[in-house]
Amino acid sequence: MSKERTKWLIRHSKRKFELSTLFYMLPVNNSLIMACHITSVYDVNRNNILQDDDYTLVKDWIESITALQLTGILFHNNFTDKTCEKFKSNTIHFQKITYNPLFNPNIYRYFVYRDFLKTYALRIKSLFVTDISDVVVIRNPFTEPLFINNPISLFCGDEPKKLDNTWMKDHSKHLRSKIVDYENYEDTFQQDVLLNCGVIGGNMPIMQDFIEKLCFIHQQYNHDNTTAYTGDMGAFNYLVRTQFNKNLLHGAPINSIFKHYEHDRMDTWFRHK
Repeated sequence: MSKERTKWLIRHSKRKFELSTLFYMLPVNNSLIMACHITSVYDVNRNNILQDDDYTLVKDWIESITALQLTGILFHNNFTDKTCEKFKSNTIHFQKITYNPLFNPNIYRYFVYRDFLKTYALRIKSLFVTDISDVVVIRNPFTEPLFINNPISLFCGDEPKKLDNTWMKDHSKHLRSKIVDYENYEDTFQQDVLLNCGVIGGNMPIMQDFIEKLCFIHQQYNHDNTTAYTGDMGAFNYLVRTQFNKNLLHGAPINSIFKHYEHDRMDTWFRHK
């Protein structure tokens, strides 16, 4: 690890979120849905650069949360004050962050969530973190019987394919070379469903634990990743299957079928493409 990266990780691990205004707006035991929107940075998954201050990219996510009268926090690096003022509400909060390119946006978002929770976890009862430009909320997950009756479970999205697929093998190349039991995990769970990190949720103790552990994996094993793949899905599936699999719930009714664009489907909590 370079000296520059080491210094940044030390600073970052000690950073506190200064969200004093937001703090007083969030009631104790609130349930939140959070997302991170970083622009002006090359996105390896989309193969392009998202434009700054383009509200249309987050419009559906925000409107779906507003319609259900849920509380949402959107962390961003490039929305203007004018845009934030225009679209914020009693339930939607914009929080500006400074993006550090030492990690790509798909990975950096977890450090944003981790630092936020270090300061505000005691005010939050339950939480979902989601992708933003291709995810909308269909039903209030926090009032669903499946969520209420499984207080120690981790909930997440999935895809209609197995872990053992060519894309995931390529995506996991770097982590496979770094984590000693990674190949064993791949062998053990090769026929299990591929989990998708576009939707992750649960009650606060499990979510804080999960995000802390996910950030540790990226700090330890993914900081020097120079492959064409982010390691996001690889680290996520590895952590869930090896440490959270006993209390894991995924698929319907949590998420629609990934990339099936089920716009008329109303029986799932989230639609992911």
